[in-house]
Amino acid sequence: MKFLSEYRNPGLVRQYIDEIHKITTKDWAIMEVCGGQTHSLVKNGILDLLPAKVRMIHGPGCPVCVTPLHLIDHAVHLAGQKEVILCSFGDMLRVPGSKKSLLQAKAEGADVRILYSPLEAVALARENPGREVVFFAVGFETTAPANALSVVQAAEQRLSNYSILTSHVLVPPAIEAVMNDEAAQIQGFLAAGHVCTVMGTQEYDPIAEKYKVPIVVTGFEPVDLLQGILMTVRQLESGRHEIENQYSRVVKREGNPGAQQVMQRVFEVRDREWRGIGNIPMSGYEVREEYAAYDAKRKFEAPTERAPESELCMAGQVLKGIIKPQQCPQFGKGCTPSTPLGAPMVSSEGACAAYYHFYQE
Repeated sequence: MKFLSEYRNPGLVRQYIDEIHKITTKDWAIMEVCGGQTHSLVKNGILDLLPAKVRMIHGPGCPVCVTPLHLIDHAVHLAGQKEVILCSFGDMLRVPGSKKSLLQAKAEGADVRILYSPLEAVALARENPGREVVFFAVGFETTAPANALSVVQAAEQRLSNYSILTSHVLVPPAIEAVMNDEAAQIQGFLAAGHVCTVMGTQEYDPIAEKYKVPIVVTGFEPVDLLQGILMTVRQLESGRHEIENQYSRVVKREGNPGAQQVMQRVFEVRDREWRGIGNIPMSGYEVREEYAAYDAKRKFEAPTERAPESELCMAGQVLKGIIKPQQCPQFGKGCTPSTPLGAPMVSSEGACAAYYHFYQE
């Protein structure tokens, strides 16, 4: 398949691996920010092919994993209301709340539906005027444009029974939070290509300069990742800290202005709680006052009590790159995909899930 098979080319993979081995003279810790990158690295066996001196650290770039526990509980609470149709992307359904997941709520009779686009939820609201349709809007900047557009369309169609439960997080503040954590000693980053397709690369310039770290934007296929690692190691070995774009076939420096405009129209940046990590200033999107009628957090009352996280789950340390998944005592024992303690074990971008399925020792 064009634009896929060539990025899985064994010859190119071998070439990049050989070059990385050839130029690496020091120990380097590189964080791939996105969970999609993590899954590709683990699934394709790339971690075992790299030099021992090049250590890949798995970052917090799994929006499902960092969705706060109280928001999962809010979604489960809404799903339990008879008048509500709760819509979500599929990877949110198995994420554990304090008492149950959305999948368990669905099994108990809640009207929970898996959709591929929030625009489907707008159509669902139009077709069901007697029901409240709530879309669980989760993601990084990648999914924010479509979620924002769903609000704009609902407003234009004057639908009073549509709203979004927002859980949007932003990548640059997360990178800064990682760099400000003394326990995480990261020397370079692979930035997520799909996020930069929307936002561009300009917002990473001040981070690279402030922390003196190279940031290389990559895609998700083996050749993409290995070329990105090679570009990062070259910078580290030569003492440079620049923004480079390996994913230039998709990512432009300015990003997608149209997508950015619709996001800015509907959302504003605010402080945000990250599950397992804590509060990160100005790291999330919330619905603007002008669209308050489409904000499920304003429209529906949330459960008043906030349950604590499991004391056994070490997901926060995994998300910050402090430990590898298998270093958690519960990994593969008390925590499995069928009995998860935390979201990284069930999310399609979770590091724990990647290691459980592809890298058990």
